Amino acid sequence: MACCALQITGLIFGGVGMVGTLAATIMPQWRVSAHIESNIVVFETIWEGLWMNCVSQMGIRLQCKFYKSILALPPSLEAFRALMCIAVLLSIIAFLLAIVGVKYTRRTKENPQSISIFILVAGIAFLLTGILVLIPVSWTGGSIIHDFYNPKVPTPLKRELGAALYVGWASAALLIAAGAMYCSFWCWAGKSPKSREHIYDKK
Repeated sequence: MACCALQITGLIFGGVGMVGTLAATIMPQWRVSAHIESNIVVFETIWEGLWMNCVSQMGIRLQCKFYKSILALPPSLEAFRALMCIAVLLSIIAFLLAIVGVKYTRRTKENPQSISIFILVAGIAFLLTGILVLIPVSWTGGSIIHDFYNPKVPTPLKRELGAALYVGWASAALLIAAGAMYCSFWCWAGKSPKSREHIYDKK
């Protein structure tokens, strides 16, 4: 029962992390305009994402515009796009592998080695996805904080951490937790044939 609960928990964490990764990739709130100093009344809020810029006017009207030229984008933004897209695809693959691993674990008790392979691959894929998400999110967050406290950066160009970054950090944490669960389950179930039989007997 304990191993079954561990797999289901990992599946839930991985699923939520997968959805969060997709949401963070699409959301435009990576960089949000900072309202500091004498700007008490603000009519516009600027959002900068991986794919578009948005301007919110008094929280009522929202206008978004996709980046037209890919070649005109900064190299870092192109790299972040690629990493997040790879992370989305890898999270979907990991989630599907985890589903197969959970179902296969319940259906076949006579071939534990095959079951362990599915679980191990899903765990590694979740871990890699979490790391891929952490790179662009943490890099962007560090850049925003550095520019915010840099006196050489003009006030209108200063930005704050957007909601997409927090979603990305939470998703990365869930993905890494799911990967750790599946990898630890594989290590625990693969200690010896007796331990595997003991696990399956409990089911």
